[in-house]
Amino acid sequence: MGEFRMPALGADMEQGTLTEWLVHPGDHVTKGDPVAVIETAKSDIEVECFESGVITELLAEPGDLLPVGAPLAEITSEAEAGVVPPAAGEGAAPGPVSPEPPAEPATAEPAPPMETVTSPLVRHLAQDKHIDLATVHGTGRGGRVTRNDVERAASPPERVRATPMARRVAAELNIDLATVQGTGDAGAVRVADVRGRAAAHPPLALPDGRSEAGTAPRTTTAPRSTTAPQTTAAAPHRTTSGPAAGGRDQRREAMRSAIAALMARSQRDIPHYYLSRTIDLTHAMAWMNAHNRDRPVSQRLLPACLLLKAAARAAREVPETNGHWTDGRFHPAGTVRLGVAIALRGGGLVAPVLRDADEATLPQLMARLKDLANRVRAGRLKSSEMGAPTITVTSIGDRGADAVYGVIHPPQVALVGFGTVQERPCAVDGLLGIRPTVIATLAGDHRASDGATGARYLASVERLLQQPEEL
Repeated sequence: MGEFRMPALGADMEQGTLTEWLVHPGDHVTKGDPVAVIETAKSDIEVECFESGVITELLAEPGDLLPVGAPLAEITSEAEAGVVPPAAGEGAAPGPVSPEPPAEPATAEPAPPMETVTSPLVRHLAQDKHIDLATVHGTGRGGRVTRNDVERAASPPERVRATPMARRVAAELNIDLATVQGTGDAGAVRVADVRGRAAAHPPLALPDGRSEAGTAPRTTTAPRSTTAPQTTAAAPHRTTSGPAAGGRDQRREAMRSAIAALMARSQRDIPHYYLSRTIDLTHAMAWMNAHNRDRPVSQRLLPACLLLKAAARAAREVPETNGHWTDGRFHPAGTVRLGVAIALRGGGLVAPVLRDADEATLPQLMARLKDLANRVRAGRLKSSEMGAPTITVTSIGDRGADAVYGVIHPPQVALVGFGTVQERPCAVDGLLGIRPTVIATLAGDHRASDGATGARYLASVERLLQQPEEL
């Protein structure tokens, strides 16, 4: 039997709030399945399971504020639980081990599966929406029913985009999400939107227990105050000091505090040095435009994709910039885990990981980058995307800045910055012309490398961008 514990979702994370369980006791989970939603100071993150087995007990309640390392659930192996693990490529629910041989001969036609192939997260979603999975057409690999399949079956045009926490608070306050104006990404409803709606139009409890808010009341929920929503019985240990306790202002303050602590630590402990290089992108932009010419908009590349790929490849070529400074010395990383700084619309930023970005093709990297950015701003990150990047890239080119000189995220030893791609006067072969260029910068940790190493890194980035067809 093993314990599933609160993971560290970033170098600066000390605690998190459990906002939602995606599994129930008795559910079979495999390594990588999302099992819970954790709210940190920066984002809501779907935490994935570290091992396969059966959920035997949930040790924390939604709303609990817990430190990193606190036990959340107990997981028993299939052998200990007496269940048969699903076959490779399948996700059928476990059943008891039977000592009897199969009743049919080996040559008999196999019986159809008794349960739709899916995951605990999808089964949980279908249960909440009262969807019979047997009636849902799966579009995943091998006919697997995905989250999108269930949402489509639940009439997605009428489904309101909202964060998990916003849905829970709306249910507690008897507020119909369709009546709430969302301020999140693509109009997604956030907790602050729900609380603002409750303050502006408090629901009136009627004598028969119904509410004028447009949703049926929850029998386990006491009448709410319009100024200070109470906690529910399901979250007796919730504390108002957590990042999810307040509205948008409190969440922003918590995020700024987390960023301030990490950046102050960086400036205090890391002796930074800075280098910059102006890179001619004529060949890169011409190649990208030719690549995009016959492709639909959804499959076209953006300059950021080429810059990220070049940064990742250069980190592999100059390993002194790719790794961590811990225990008083530099530890080079065996792979490139590229952190990508993404600004949030409400302020602040997060830097989730693009794993093996140096090995992905440009179309693959572009698709992963779009998906990651969308989920960051919708609050749907996964815990595997928050694990220890080995080098981070920040680009504020879309904000119009010529260059960015970043602050290294400890325990990393380098941060790469790209400004906006714009036409500048450029001397080539003794002639002055106007060419598309970008200013690339490097913030390096002087404990792990020197200026010569940093210059070699930027030279590698430039060389790779002059040969975009090899990226």
